[in-house]
Formats: sequence, C-alpha cells, structure tokens
Amino acid sequence: MRYITSGITLTMLTDKCTGCGMCMEVCPHEVFKAEGKRVVIAAKDRCMECGACELNCAFGALNVSKGVGCASALIKSMITGGEPTCGCSGTSGNCC
Repeated sequence: MRYITSGITLTMLTDKCTGCGMCMEVCPHEVFKAEGKRVVIAAKDRCMECGACELNCAFGALNVSKGVGCASALIKSMITGGEPTCGCSGTSGNCC
C-alpha cells in the first residue's frame, strides 16, 4: 500500500532514536524497520500521517503533522466524495 510518494511530513531525528521499536509496534503500515540498534524510516510513502508513531515515541525522535497534507486530503475526499484539497500549491509536482 502506498499513499503519496512525496510530500509526507514524517521526519526522524536519528540522534534521539534509542531503538526501542515502539514506532514499529504502533505503525499500521510498517513504515519503520530496525537497522542495527536504531529504527529507520523504511517506507515513507506508506505513511498516512496518523501520528501514532510521534505520540508513542517517548524520546521525541519522530515528527509528523498528523491529519494534514495530501494523505489526509485524499482520505477526506473519499469520505465526502469531493475533490482532494491539501493546501499545497501543486507547483512542485508533490500535490495530490
């Protein structure tokens, strides 16, 4: 499953990651994977910006603007039947 190939707000501060794996536990789309003693973003395009990873990271290693961006706009448009509007300009090619 892929959502948007670019434009996802998910970022990781690798220096804060302890490798606890909580993000892997709560992520519904297997965005993260263990790599050595740390966790890395393995499939950013699977992120639906739900915010579960950031909420459950006790070390502040993850940032995501939950409920914003193209993924949210596409989900809302499917529910309402309207056109997706995410607020991006569309000039970068990253817009829904």
